[in-house]
Amino acid sequence: MAIDEAKPFTPINIAVLTVSDTRTLETDTSGDILSARIAAKGHSLAAREIVKDDAGALVDQFNAWIDDPTIDAIVSTGGTGLTGRDVTPEALSRIESARDIPGFGELFRWLSFKTIGTSTVQSRACAVVARGTYIFALPGSNGAVKDGWDGILSEQLDNRNRPCNFVELMPRLTEK
Repeated sequence: MAIDEAKPFTPINIAVLTVSDTRTLETDTSGDILSARIAAKGHSLAAREIVKDDAGALVDQFNAWIDDPTIDAIVSTGGTGLTGRDVTPEALSRIESARDIPGFGELFRWLSFKTIGTSTVQSRACAVVARGTYIFALPGSNGAVKDGWDGILSEQLDNRNRPCNFVELMPRLTEK
């Protein structure tokens, strides 16, 4: 990563969504890790929720945050596996005007391979941009959250990252 130190850092507003049938705010360690890393980087934690593994409920929460002009990006954790209850990618596919960011999932699995080996093939980590808001869907494990934030998002959500980053594109995301 090449950081342009002469350029001032621009914090953005990030919402954290934990997708789980079993977690509570007291037991949501992945959400805690994301929230701490967001704050440590200098961004604002705009909202934090836990939603059960239900595609309709996820679509509703994602849409509410997409339509909130104070939220720039959403990072979810959980629901990206292969079981029947893992429905985060399906929920993202139901969001109106969502455009896939295929390189995110590809890069996540490449980074994760270094940590967990071939088990990374069980991850359906993915990302979309919808109506001007980024949504990044990470697996629910603490290690996956660290891999996704430390290896991708901390850099791409930093406007000083060169040669390019997600933040500099934000004013143009709703162009027609």
